[in-house]
Amino acid sequence: MMRMGSWLGGKQKPNASTQSLTALDEPEHLEHAMRAVTWIINDDVDKAEAGLNEESSAFHKLGKGVVTFLKATLGFEQDVMREAQERLSDAENAAWHEQRHAQRDPGSYHSSIYPAGTEYALCQSEAQLMSAVVGVLNESLTESIKGFYKLRKAYITLESILAVESGFAKGKTVTTLGNASSASIHSNRTGGSIKSAKSIKNIPKSLVQKGGHSAEQASMASSVQTDETVLNGSVAQTDHASLGSPPPYSHPEDDDVDDFFDADETKEGGATPQDYEGHLEIKDTAAKMEKITIDTQSTNKGPATSSASQLQSPSSIVAQDESSADPDDFSNPIDIFVHSGSNLCFGLLLLLLSIIPPAFGKLLSIIGFRGDREKGVKLLWQATKYNNIHGAMAGIVILGYYNGLVSFCDIIPDTTPEGVGGYPKQRCEDLLAEMRRRYPQSHLWLLEEARMQAANKHLEKAVNLLSQDKKSMLKQVEALEMFEKSLNAMYLHRYELCAESFLKCITLNNWSHGLYYFIAGSCYVELYRQCKSIDEKQAALHAHKAEKYLKTATKHTGKKRFMARQLPFDEYVARKIRKWEQRSLDWKISFIDAIGVSPIEEMNYLWNGYKRMTAAHLEKSEAALAWFTSSENSNYSRESQDELGIASLLEAAILRYKGKNGEARKLLQDNVLFHDRSLFKGHNRDDWVLPTAHYEMAVTYWQDRDGTAADKDRLNECSFWLEKVAHWESFGLDARIGLKVTTAQETLKSMAARSSPSSSPSSS
Repeated sequence: MMRMGSWLGGKQKPNASTQSLTALDEPEHLEHAMRAVTWIINDDVDKAEAGLNEESSAFHKLGKGVVTFLKATLGFEQDVMREAQERLSDAENAAWHEQRHAQRDPGSYHSSIYPAGTEYALCQSEAQLMSAVVGVLNESLTESIKGFYKLRKAYITLESILAVESGFAKGKTVTTLGNASSASIHSNRTGGSIKSAKSIKNIPKSLVQKGGHSAEQASMASSVQTDETVLNGSVAQTDHASLGSPPPYSHPEDDDVDDFFDADETKEGGATPQDYEGHLEIKDTAAKMEKITIDTQSTNKGPATSSASQLQSPSSIVAQDESSADPDDFSNPIDIFVHSGSNLCFGLLLLLLSIIPPAFGKLLSIIGFRGDREKGVKLLWQATKYNNIHGAMAGIVILGYYNGLVSFCDIIPDTTPEGVGGYPKQRCEDLLAEMRRRYPQSHLWLLEEARMQAANKHLEKAVNLLSQDKKSMLKQVEALEMFEKSLNAMYLHRYELCAESFLKCITLNNWSHGLYYFIAGSCYVELYRQCKSIDEKQAALHAHKAEKYLKTATKHTGKKRFMARQLPFDEYVARKIRKWEQRSLDWKISFIDAIGVSPIEEMNYLWNGYKRMTAAHLEKSEAALAWFTSSENSNYSRESQDELGIASLLEAAILRYKGKNGEARKLLQDNVLFHDRSLFKGHNRDDWVLPTAHYEMAVTYWQDRDGTAADKDRLNECSFWLEKVAHWESFGLDARIGLKVTTAQETLKSMAARSSPSSSPSSS
């Protein structure tokens, strides 16, 4: 039988430039790397790279990976993604070498909390996690699937590290870290079956390529760790006979397994409490916390200060936590590195896995775990307390989650004082203020402030913040700022500014030019309609620009891929243009006059702009939609049902945002849901309208809650409509709508768990 190792290629030797560190050297190298990499959070990539190039430790290699990872995820540029993968692979190999050395050398650093080499196991997990994210964002399906396997490996290691912290809090100690029992117990908690990479059958041979970086290629053959591990304060022994026993945190090149086989679906294991009881939280005692200042003027220091106690100690930021711990438990910089990093990475993983849309739900079987949004957010908040790269990245994730995802969705938990659930406005503002204090030169936080203003319906303030003359030194951040400004201008109905800004986006990145041209053209469609009956000459100029940009949009669609699929909005844009061109031919009218419902209002809805609009802005959107049914639209009598459905869907959404849920439901029932779904399917038709109308019905019932006994029926109705969308066949923009559906279902599950008197750790 061909061994898996022969498929994956021979083992590579660790990079010879990496030197194993002594217990005295390790903290110094760690702090140096942390100071250097933190410059990237202050928008100074040159200083970050220069500092990281001074040494070649595993920490420095990981730092280089972090710098390139941030550039890759901010800009989605393929060449930067490839560079990130190479650096992260190098970091993973170096960390594995150092971890093995630390386990065997009595002169290496030994923590009073973690087993020897845990800091390097964390480095491996961070490299795997970042590599996985880059892989999923890659245009290649092969790289995307490899990325999901890396997520699985990182998950097991990180959960094991947190289990050690939990054991330490209860007075237990452990000398090595096991992963398999950790995975098994988590399976019992989440209800998911755990399968090692061995257990997943029929991995296509095309996904296992020879040559290249073995750290990437072996990621699919990861075997689970079987040593003893501390979970929930007790040592759980794994079944060595059934699982084998590779060394702790097995290296990607050590995974030479014979074949894939089905794992036992019902592994025994102790129950893990629903709420984490470990030793993770830090008391918010001002007397014990040093205020951390940032020396951004010095060229010899990074944005964080240089002393060990100041570099990574918790600041006095944000302390609404459910438990406390003695800050001295994490006084050593290496322990702080492990603690803050594991909180960041595991929190991010739990959050990411909890928001995967139904369209990609099958990919979760590769990982074998489910997300936990509430726990993930708590861990991320904990990580933000540390003035290091982990705290900064946790801040980026937290603010991005609340100002991006949460503000994009409609059915979200009610806001709680702890910041878990809805939108904890004050807590987010405090976090943003602290991050801007730590990194005053960074435009990342300026971007988040603008997003926060938009989420709070202060669109003009958001545009002003993003219109400053001073630009970020990172072109990827500058591109994000321009994109955000473009969206806000769209929500404000400032069409010329919106078009101008989206056209500038084309010069700043190469990701979705088709969408940028489409929105710019759609702005001029709206300007054309406003001028058509008033100023024919001006209307003709707007029509010319509209047709020019819309026709150009089709030349830029289909060139980018996400997990080997065409980008959803590329498909949307291409279909729209084909639809209008066909109508123009069939009806013998101009291309511009063949356009139906306001395309810019469709964009406003699909980017959830209505949620950011004030009542005055919503009225402008209603006026734009009114053109479709007015006498100025001479083609209304021959409009197709999907086009009529779009108009009713958008009108219903505006009614919902104005608090008129009953009217919104009636409009949807009469004008969209009443019709057979076949009328929304077929050549060039907008098949996303009908499932989205079901989602809108769910939201109306959610928003009708008033705290009375009738809420139970409303929530049942909400769940009913959501389930219909979740099980809908594939449709255009299904991933985008699915993100909202997943968030909504998570919200309802969370509410049900809290209200159920019989809920327990084992049952949940």
